[in-house]
Amino acid sequence: MSMTLAELQELAGSIRGEVAKAIVGQEETVEHLLIALVSQGHVLLEGPPGTAKTFLAQCFATALGLDYGRIQFTPDLLPGDILGSNLFNFQTSAFTLTRGPIFCELLLADEINRTPPKTQAALLEAMQERRVTLDGETHPLPGHFTVVATQNPIENQGVYPLPEAQLDRFLFKLLVGYPDETEEAAIVTRFADKGGPVRAADYGIVPVTGTDKLGEAAAALDDVTMAQEITDYIVRLIRSTREHGDLASGASPRAAVLLARAARARAALAGRDYVIPDDVKALAISVLRHRLLLSPAAEIEGRDMEELIAELVETTEAPR
Repeated sequence: MSMTLAELQELAGSIRGEVAKAIVGQEETVEHLLIALVSQGHVLLEGPPGTAKTFLAQCFATALGLDYGRIQFTPDLLPGDILGSNLFNFQTSAFTLTRGPIFCELLLADEINRTPPKTQAALLEAMQERRVTLDGETHPLPGHFTVVATQNPIENQGVYPLPEAQLDRFLFKLLVGYPDETEEAAIVTRFADKGGPVRAADYGIVPVTGTDKLGEAAAALDDVTMAQEITDYIVRLIRSTREHGDLASGASPRAAVLLARAARARAALAGRDYVIPDDVKALAISVLRHRLLLSPAAEIEGRDMEELIAELVETTEAPR
């Protein structure tokens, strides 16, 4: 069963309204989170400390009514701390599964680049297949399992860059910057009189949906058609990243699939049952910025990745 596009728009508006009770600005980030939610993709938030990345994820999860889990990644974090483990119970003389925090519907992986690759890799199976394997036994995760990860781009000590295979599993990489002056004044006005930690519930955020409704929202994408011309356009754009001289590594076929699904989600949230080229263009940078590697020569020249992607979008012929 799926909801109509009108119902999907109404639900998205309700979620935006709840998040806006606490979060000032960041409309574009919230919009991308909604697209990722409907298209069942994972999101990587990158920005300096204090820009409400963690609080945004908490407010989003509260508005969705999802079972929310958080892991603070540290250099000494082990895979078992994320996944859980089988512990021997002396009373029953049997092993009992102790589930880790990954067994939830929305997982906040805070400062994910602060833990070594071995622990980062514990998320790979969960993100791709929504299941966890412990001691040879497979345990399913909720069908709507979503990872929202954060990382700090400023510090370079005690951090471990995410492996390319893991970056490729994130639908979007979103840059969360500092607010403008007006937004910052509103933030100070809203939060300065609050003592202690801020919580979504303190600002009246309530669940406006649940797991069943989110499943219906994702199923609504089946009603959104993508013309062959749009599919061909996405393929041409992705393949152009593998042929550009300033790129040492281009985007994978997975990137093409995720971009297509995200474009359908954007169209659905706009109330359209068809995808247009602007849907692809609007999402290309967020989908590709973490999947491409500049060549050594381009790095020396100081080429900007986002400008390069914008050039590829501009020069790739779009259907009319």
